[in-house]
Amino acid sequence: MTSAVLARPEAVREPGHDTVTGKWSARYSVAVTSDEPVFAGHYPDFPIFPGVCVLECVRTAAEASVPPAADGVRLASVESTRFLAAVHPGDVLDIELVWEQRGADWRCTAKVATGRGPAASVRCRYTGGAAA
Repeated sequence: MTSAVLARPEAVREPGHDTVTGKWSARYSVAVTSDEPVFAGHYPDFPIFPGVCVLECVRTAAEASVPPAADGVRLASVESTRFLAAVHPGDVLDIELVWEQRGADWRCTAKVATGRGPAASVRCRYTGGAAA
């Protein structure tokens, strides 16, 4: 899948089992730079990283952290998204991901923050994969 977002998530905490919750989790960082193509016409005097681009960063990070038991899953739906604050050039997105199996499907929940605080929460459903 081709992405309109240049920035790529970098692992801050490699995917693995959380020793407290027992769930598969990971943490990624994404630097949002002023050279992102979406800034060219998106509020030129006050650039804001569009919410769909935040969602794309979450999708990219999620698909880089798929649990081994969910290998081969594909995005089936975005169950919910809540944008809490604007993201601007120079911000760094901190993406905290948690994966849970839900029947035959998988849910990936993400909390996204910048240095100013919470920026978004996202919940996606993935389907298919080795177990399907």
